[in-house]
Amino acid sequence: MGSRALVMARIRRALADVPRAETPDEVPVERSYHRVHGDRNAARTVDLLAENLADYRAIVHRADAPSSLPALIARLLADRGATSVVVPPGLPEAWLSAVPDAVRRVPDTAELTPHDLDAVSSVVTGCAVAIAETGTVVLDAAPDQGRRRITLVPDHHICVIRVTDQVVDSVPEALERLDPARPLTWISGPSATSDIELDRVEGVHGPRTLEVILTGPESAGQSDQS
Repeated sequence: MGSRALVMARIRRALADVPRAETPDEVPVERSYHRVHGDRNAARTVDLLAENLADYRAIVHRADAPSSLPALIARLLADRGATSVVVPPGLPEAWLSAVPDAVRRVPDTAELTPHDLDAVSSVVTGCAVAIAETGTVVLDAAPDQGRRRITLVPDHHICVIRVTDQVVDSVPEALERLDPARPLTWISGPSATSDIELDRVEGVHGPRTLEVILTGPESAGQSDQS
């Protein structure tokens, strides 16, 4: 028996007692599994997110309050030597208010080609949700995040996470907040892959450098971590 036939046979055996007319919505799915591993308060959850993001080689920064965000973003772009930045249509204007006019703003439009985006220095976005247990940032193409392509082609991505309403402990909690019909991008650190000799190469399928800014009351009092 070939592999395909073996798999299909197992599926048929598993479904042997299921009536043919039954639909998936008619049977509730048991979800008694652990939703969160451990007992953490909000501050500890944010700390865990920061630890796991850093473990994936993302660069983590803390903004004590939203008012400090523009200056931090301007510094990160300056440190990078950015001469241009992609701007999603719904990005709060204040976020880039401290960035010099010499840094060209590139609006996220349908006309932008991969070649255009490859010539851009950086991109700044928000996020949909961030998962502490896995160190994952999820984008869903909302107005403050823009089209999926703008976070896959430029070499430098600055992602702002509002810790008060966007950080969750676990994947099950994140899934409840996401619309599966939207184009979801799950990011755990900068893009990386390995060749046949297991040599790690970054920047092949996305940005070579991912910088995450955690902003909000839960990050207050914490120093900027570069």
